[in-house]
Order: sequence, then structure tokens, then C-alpha cells
Amino acid sequence: MADVKNYDSKKVSVIVGSRALKGFAEDSRVSVARDEPVFNAKVGGDGEVTRSKTNNRLGTITVSLDQSSESNDYLSGLLQADEKSGNGLFPVLVRDAGGSSLAGGPKAWIEAFPEMANAKDAGDREWIIKVGDLEMFVGGN
Repeated sequence: MADVKNYDSKKVSVIVGSRALKGFAEDSRVSVARDEPVFNAKVGGDGEVTRSKTNNRLGTITVSLDQSSESNDYLSGLLQADEKSGNGLFPVLVRDAGGSSLAGGPKAWIEAFPEMANAKDAGDREWIIKVGDLEMFVGGN
């Protein structure tokens, strides 16, 4: 008998500072990636391979919110305060409660304000959160 797995996007949470974000975009909620690979490889003239650890743990969390989401106000406030004070770091966590995937770090910041476009229909706001030391575990359900 085939094993059937379930996925529920409502079980994926994004916690920025002390607040869980709400009002995600319809097609894309959140993505997480390290900015560089963990290892790079160099192949010599004789075919010998040397593997180098990059030690770069900088990562990016991209969050897509509906234009009408109140979480846009929260993120804008964080970025405005950081722009003025220069010390607006916060913890961030992305968790799939329906599986074992987990990502985040204690020192994160918002890179820039998202593009503010207005059209006939409500759109999305894409927030880029940088994480200085991104821990990741990509698991299954």
C-alpha cells in the first residue's frame, strides 16, 4: 500500500521578532535560502578535486504578503526604526508544524522596503529578510 503524505501551507509559520506574520500572498508565502553554497569545489588540471568550506552562513528569507496584510505595517515599523537607530536586529523563525523543516536565526534585519505597486486588483508585497547566521534543516512531512 502506498504511503500518502499531507502538506498544509497553514501550518507554515513565520515569526519575526515576537510576532507571527499573517496575511500571506496566495501563490507564494515564504522561501528560505543560504546566499552561498556550504562547499565549493575546484578541479585541478589532473582531475584532483579540492573541496572548500565557504563559512558564509548569510541567508535570505523572502516573505510574500497580501497588500492588505497588517503584517506590512509591522515590518515597515521595524525597518523604519532600524533605519533611524541602526540597531534593529531581531530573531526570525520559519517553521513547518506539519513536518520537520525549520530555519531562522537570532540576528536578522529587513533589507529594504518592498516595491509599492497599486493596480486594479490588490497585489502582493515581497519582503526580503537577511539573516546573519542562518540555521537550516530541510525535512519532510
